[in-house]
Amino acid sequence: MTNDTVISLMTSAMELALKIAAPILIVGLVVGVIISIFQAITQIQEQTLAFVPKLLATAAVMVIAGPWLLNELVAYTAELWSSIPTLIGT
Repeated sequence: MTNDTVISLMTSAMELALKIAAPILIVGLVVGVIISIFQAITQIQEQTLAFVPKLLATAAVMVIAGPWLLNELVAYTAELWSSIPTLIGT
């Protein structure tokens, strides 16, 4: 296995991790900013007010996008397993 192969594998793994984490993190960020603006406007400083909506939004994204996320992971894993013989041979 050459250095180029290892770098290629790591790059594709990092891209997949970013693709999978991005929807969840973006929704958490957007909900957090909206709740922070609401807290600043109303001057309510309750910690659960920020935590519970982010938790619910993250759970909703995982339920809605879960099949797609799992499909991406399975496709990457299957591709990686099928390429093992060619990776060992190089």
